[in-house]
Amino acid sequence: MFKPLALASAAGALLAATPLLAQDLPDLQGREVVVVTENAYPPLQFIDPESGDAIGWEYDAMDEIAERLNMTVTYENISWDAMIPAVSEGQFDLGMTGITIREDRAEMVDFSEPYMRSEMVMLVRGDEDRFDDAASFAADEDLLMGAQPGTTPFYVGVYDVLDGNEQTPRITLFETFGASVQALRTGDVDLVLTDGTAGEGYVAASEGALKIVGEKLGSEDFGFIFPKGSDLVASINAAIAAMAADGTLEALNKTWFLDYKMGE
Repeated sequence: MFKPLALASAAGALLAATPLLAQDLPDLQGREVVVVTENAYPPLQFIDPESGDAIGWEYDAMDEIAERLNMTVTYENISWDAMIPAVSEGQFDLGMTGITIREDRAEMVDFSEPYMRSEMVMLVRGDEDRFDDAASFAADEDLLMGAQPGTTPFYVGVYDVLDGNEQTPRITLFETFGASVQALRTGDVDLVLTDGTAGEGYVAASEGALKIVGEKLGSEDFGFIFPKGSDLVASINAAIAAMAADGTLEALNKTWFLDYKMGE
């Protein structure tokens, strides 16, 4: 089993003094909201290998938000590299896929308040003994990292682990996070960086094939994204804050980071 690295502390702070009650939340009167995701980032959102259903922390959270705000949600799927531009252009009302809140992205889309904080970890094969931290990985030029272009793990790998060269041949690029993990397992790359929520999940489901090494490489806050100027932001923020105040976010963390064992 594995645990969340934080409990939406920023969202909880919003209501530390005056918790919102359900009746204080906006009523969107059944408004239809199209939410786009990648379904490739367990345990936040992924395809259940047994049922084929899309499930995860973010789905449960969004369903709860929809109920509290009286909105109707439909889900669409898109690749990570297309998500932020598509939401920015208004093709979708909201995006969710463990998206790190960053200033450069905030120039293209609006972010909700954070709903989760996680820390970057180094995911390696279970039998890895050539390196055990970022410095020893960087020192061996034969070692390769897998990452999705334009993601936080990519930039942390470039600037915090390697030498700052975004064209480095030591990072092999993949279209999905899952593909980079598969390449790690088969030996095509030697390291994948990810936040602790996904990393601990993959370790728990790997039956010893994967492990986490080294110190954490920093923290990141996750938020939902919207087209710039979206009138949904305030309502979603109110729901996130209410869910933090009444323990719903913590209950979701327990469900997905303690009770649920991926792969079983």
